Amino acid sequence: MTAFGDWLQAQRRKISAKSRLGEKLTYIHNHRDGLQTFLTDGRVEIDSNRVENLIRPIALNRKNALFAGHDEGGCAWRRIASLIETCKINDIEPFAYLKATLTALAIGHPQSRLDDLLPWNFKTSS
Repeated sequence: MTAFGDWLQAQRRKISAKSRLGEKLTYIHNHRDGLQTFLTDGRVEIDSNRVENLIRPIALNRKNALFAGHDEGGCAWRRIASLIETCKINDIEPFAYLKATLTALAIGHPQSRLDDLLPWNFKTSS
């Protein structure tokens, strides 16, 4: 990382800070401490590929919601898509979750315990 820092500084001296490449190099320089967090905190991964792969379907669903025909339809689509993707992230089968949750709501699940119905609290027996 020290060698990379030296290289970064050398490149920044050669390239105009107002060029696109110069702006990118300045961004890297300004965020260098954060970009090196993985060196001192073992919980932080070197790249964000795993997170990007998890949120890609959410972003695609958001784009698809643009064609829902109406603002409220798009909002409903967004809510359902978020629940489905959250289920997937939590290793829950989305159809089973939605069926159990909607059934619980229909038979009078107490409003004061709605948090129990969130995907990360879901139990297949609920």
